Amino acid sequence: MSQTTHEMKELERQLILARTNMRADQQKLEQLAQSSKPAVMAVGIGGAGCNIISWIKKEGVTGGRLISVNTDATHLSISEADSRILIGEKTTKGLGCGGYPKIGEQAMQESIQEVFNEVENSNILFLVAGLGGGTGTGGIVHLSRELQKKFKNDSVQRLVIGVATLPFQIETARMGAAKAAIQQLKHYCDTVVIIDNDRLNHLAGNLPFKEALGVANTTIGKFVKGVTETITAASLINIDYADLRAIMHNAGIASIGIGQGKDDGKVEHAVERALNERLLDVEDITKARGVLIHISGGEDMTLEEVHRGGELIKRYMPPKSKVIWGAKVDEKLKGRAEVMVVITGVDSAFLQTQKKRLGRFKLPW
Repeated sequence: MSQTTHEMKELERQLILARTNMRADQQKLEQLAQSSKPAVMAVGIGGAGCNIISWIKKEGVTGGRLISVNTDATHLSISEADSRILIGEKTTKGLGCGGYPKIGEQAMQESIQEVFNEVENSNILFLVAGLGGGTGTGGIVHLSRELQKKFKNDSVQRLVIGVATLPFQIETARMGAAKAAIQQLKHYCDTVVIIDNDRLNHLAGNLPFKEALGVANTTIGKFVKGVTETITAASLINIDYADLRAIMHNAGIASIGIGQGKDDGKVEHAVERALNERLLDVEDITKARGVLIHISGGEDMTLEEVHRGGELIKRYMPPKSKVIWGAKVDEKLKGRAEVMVVITGVDSAFLQTQKKRLGRFKLPW
């Protein structure tokens, strides 16, 4: 064999070896990327929570697991989720809690291990409920408390985010139960995102009753879906898990707003509406700890528009607040933009309102 032929064979062998190593490196990189993706789960508790999970399931969500939990077997049977859990079968016989939070707590306690089995591998866990009733109020408090105990000495980094709707202020008994639940959730969850139905009434009061209440479900659904997909799926600008943790870990109360815009200046208009139409009254936005911005737009949305939207929000925030943002292209939003703003670490005048004493009514005659 000539020296030239030998050299050519050796070169060919080295090229094959190099390609094999490249494929192995690529497979290793893909496996590492897959294993490093945070596991995102959302648990809807009670009737309102299950309705929101059903909304997200129908819309479709990439990269997240959806779980519905209820004491009402009939409602649970029509809920759409990746997994459904009837809690408190011995306690409630599948008939619900009758609006009593204590029974909701007992039901969750009875079935806590089954819920643990579903969520123990999560890195980001949304707990979704309507407060003021039985299953949602008692269930979310007990679950968040037990999760805090279970994960306390765990080496895995986790975020537990409570997402709750409030009853109307005139529902005195339900409002009392909701406020008591929030005070506990603040200690057990990293962040509690609150939707105030009285603010919803102010912003969507002209809509038919059913549609107005649907705004709250849609808002929460878009929040969970938006964060999940920007963390786990390829987007125009992705939100990093570490950044999300920086603004939501031990961050207390959070307020959310969603705005839409179209045509020229669509992103800026959507940002302004999201800031001005928040669904929780915040005393002073400039004291916020952090801000999460998620921008969605059609294929015509430019990076410059996204940048201007982010800069507009930063003007409202104190210099030291952490601002993170993500953006994705949604072909259904051609010519339009939708912006979600979540402001963490805020004080709400609603939660500090003291009960007013009612004096005697004076008749006008």
